[in-house]
Amino acid sequence: MALGVLNNISAVYAENDLNQTQASLQTTLQQLSSGSRINSGADDAAGLSIADGLAANSAALDQSSSNASAGVGFLQVADGALSQVTNLLNRAVTLATEAGGGTLSSSQMSAADQEYQDILTQIGTIGNTTEYNGIQVFTSGTGTATNLTDADFTQTAKSDPLQVTLTQGDTLSGSITISSTGGTTAGSAIINLGSYSGLASEDQATANAAASALSTALNSSLGAATGSTYTVSVAAGVVSITPSGGGSANEVLSVTASNAAETPSSATAVNIYTSDGTSGGSYNYGVTVGSLTDTSVGTSASDSAAGSEFTSTVDGVTGDGGTSAGAGAGTSLTGTELTSQADAEAALQTVTNAINAVAYQRGQVGANINTLTAASNISSSEETNVESAQNTITQTDYAAATSNLSKYEILTQTGISALAQANSTEQMVTKLLQ
Repeated sequence: MALGVLNNISAVYAENDLNQTQASLQTTLQQLSSGSRINSGADDAAGLSIADGLAANSAALDQSSSNASAGVGFLQVADGALSQVTNLLNRAVTLATEAGGGTLSSSQMSAADQEYQDILTQIGTIGNTTEYNGIQVFTSGTGTATNLTDADFTQTAKSDPLQVTLTQGDTLSGSITISSTGGTTAGSAIINLGSYSGLASEDQATANAAASALSTALNSSLGAATGSTYTVSVAAGVVSITPSGGGSANEVLSVTASNAAETPSSATAVNIYTSDGTSGGSYNYGVTVGSLTDTSVGTSASDSAAGSEFTSTVDGVTGDGGTSAGAGAGTSLTGTELTSQADAEAALQTVTNAINAVAYQRGQVGANINTLTAASNISSSEETNVESAQNTITQTDYAAATSNLSKYEILTQTGISALAQANSTEQMVTKLLQ
């Protein structure tokens, strides 16, 4: 082999090998310190793609389990409220039985009826005030529409607001004709209340948005005729239309024609969403508990999705859950009283029917609780399996990594020695020049 110093090929080889060893050593140290075999796309592009997808599945399943648990909490609040209703009805049974005995004086009968009526009021209060995280648990249920007559819209004095009180949660329909007299210029406008049904919303933001839209409509129609400006506001179900400017100081507002009505909202479902992060693995459980007022004690929803049967497959094992149930019509206690022995006997039968209706409603709620509990358990089980698969792909094999660490540390030492020897070999040329 010829001796030369132009290019130290042996040193180049040794340097390249040493650089590769250092890169591998750095990767091994990163795997050991992070616990993950894949720390960048360069480590394993395909494995990283699969692992990230599984991580998304795991996150969705974890939250799905929490969603289902929250749904269980929602239903447990309903069940607890219905339990209190049952206690109240049991007391009503006692009062009705006592009043039907024929041995009470008129004053005692009146006292029993007063307590009985208080019980009915309390049942309605429970239905109106029971909430979970700000969401009303019991709805007003379906009911007969109530007509809004001209007399429902009042203005106390000139320039005062024209007001109407709406039942929050109802749906508005029909139209009204608002007339303005006494101001500088008379005028009228036809308003379709169905377009502003949000005025009766229990959500203040929704009611405010509807009020703003109605203000705009009034100013472009009635305001254009009278020269006044109209501001609509909503507070606790009271809608106020206030005139200003123009001839509003003497302005009289009234509703001269109305075919409007408000209808109690039907039972709406609270959707409990579960998903594994894919469209095929997503499901909405519609949770409804029916309504609760003194006119609809024990009213339950018809075949709610959360009470319906569902099927889910985890690791090849298919499980079924839930029950399918029809609606409970409930019982109306309105009009019942204990003012006479005959009335007490009739009330007793009605209250007994109400107790049975509430028991049926609680049964549906319980079935829905079991369904959502099963959904939560399925999500938790699937999450465990997904995390296991992700772990298998990404985790560091410490036995292999520590073996590689020893190998690359030795190769680093030998590489440095080889590079030093390659540099020393070139120095032999100087011997020929002596």
